[in-house]
Amino acid sequence: MQPKQTFEELKQEISAQHAKLSRRLRQIAEYAIAEPDHTALETVAAIAAKANVPPSSLIRFAKHFGYDGFTDMQRVFRSRLIDRASTYSQRIRESGTSRPPDLGSPSGVLSQFVEADVAALQRLGHEARPQDLARAIEILASARLIGLVAQRRSFPIAAYLFYALSHLGREALLIDGLGAMQGEQVQLLGKADAVIAASFPPYAPETLSIVSTAREGGAKIIAITDPALSPLALQVDVCFEIEDGQIQGIRSLAAPLCLAVSLVVGLGRQLETRAKRRRGRAAAE
Repeated sequence: MQPKQTFEELKQEISAQHAKLSRRLRQIAEYAIAEPDHTALETVAAIAAKANVPPSSLIRFAKHFGYDGFTDMQRVFRSRLIDRASTYSQRIRESGTSRPPDLGSPSGVLSQFVEADVAALQRLGHEARPQDLARAIEILASARLIGLVAQRRSFPIAAYLFYALSHLGREALLIDGLGAMQGEQVQLLGKADAVIAASFPPYAPETLSIVSTAREGGAKIIAITDPALSPLALQVDVCFEIEDGQIQGIRSLAAPLCLAVSLVVGLGRQLETRAKRRRGRAAAE
């Protein structure tokens, strides 16, 4: 196997092979993708300790992906940092000023979630790629019908999108599985349609199944998910990877909902531009 030269290429290769790796190599893959900055900068011993594997497994992991050793693979992770500005949360960690969570009072809980969400929104602003936003809006603008799927804690994302798209006059289908009818609902989608799917750990199997069926039917897929080897990222046209704010394992939806609002506003402007062009052509005729 030829070693990948960029982080994005390596990440895609790790994601594609993740399910086939041994248990220890999967642990390394999950740590490396979840903590790419630490993987770029820490020693082999430190990374092995945090990934809970022997140091020799890191060398085996690198060789599996075609590198001469782990140091060679680390260079790819380090290249990611060259043009990338530090995010808000990284600056807090690096300065050593972060405080332990104060969850002893309602105001303490609120303060901690506000801080976590500010960090998540800063990451979203830095890492969302303009070409992905433009591609997603183009897909939505051209779709006959837009399917929306998000289960369990991600459901508010789909519910908001259904409400907002309806106000834009777009045909939207909330695939909520009411009455165990999700199979029948997804069958309404075809090649002229699009799906927005949101899923975060632990990934709802219903969402993954619906996306797979819609993809087989030819629908375009836009995913909103997390950056750590999400299975949703393997079968989509556009993927937005979001590390949402969390305190002690309790996650907020501020960042993915901010993205959803941005897509709706961008789509509204795209539709308005298209309408003006049609009116201009009609007037010229």
